[in-house]
Amino acid sequence: MYFPDEQVSFIGEDIAKPYDGWRMFFDGAANFKGVGIGVVLVSEIGQHYPLSAKLRFLCTNNIEEYEACILGLNLALDMNIQELLVISDSDLLVHQVQGEWATKNTKILPYLYHVQEMMKRFMKIEFRHVPRIQNEFADTLAILSSMIQHSDKNYIDPILVRIHNQPAYCTHFEEEADGNPWFHDIKEYMAKGEYPEHANHIQKGTL
Repeated sequence: MYFPDEQVSFIGEDIAKPYDGWRMFFDGAANFKGVGIGVVLVSEIGQHYPLSAKLRFLCTNNIEEYEACILGLNLALDMNIQELLVISDSDLLVHQVQGEWATKNTKILPYLYHVQEMMKRFMKIEFRHVPRIQNEFADTLAILSSMIQHSDKNYIDPILVRIHNQPAYCTHFEEEADGNPWFHDIKEYMAKGEYPEHANHIQKGTL
């Protein structure tokens, strides 16, 4: 079964609420530069473990999703995770792995059987379908992987994402010739209402 407009409407569960177990988000992306897949494992305390890969073989959108799913399940098994909530915006994959929808697609069947075999290695595993907006992290990783062009000789270090809560210049202070930071005269004027000893009328006007 194939539904080309499966993302047009959504009937599913909102997973925006807090969850006290391990979760796995996954997605695939394709464009003129290639195909990429992305996975994010989220622990009980909210620690994120991202993983992505670039696919260098021809595949359909559904195969991308299965490749991403298997990548994430392998990561979860390597981390010895026993219970897992698997979250995807692919309604087709979710219903197929749960045995609710059948398929005769010879390219999909090996993937389907493999995922179902992997599911047996977990004590508890559940699949849920969510709208794409709730799968943004994995979707972003997949898009990034699809866009990156690199040869086999190149190695890409893990991407570190920092959070900056203020502009960069707020944490950079230069010292003047007198050894004081640039804002020293401003601070003194605000505190005491006094101009620097040798300030001219232009400098006083600036303050």
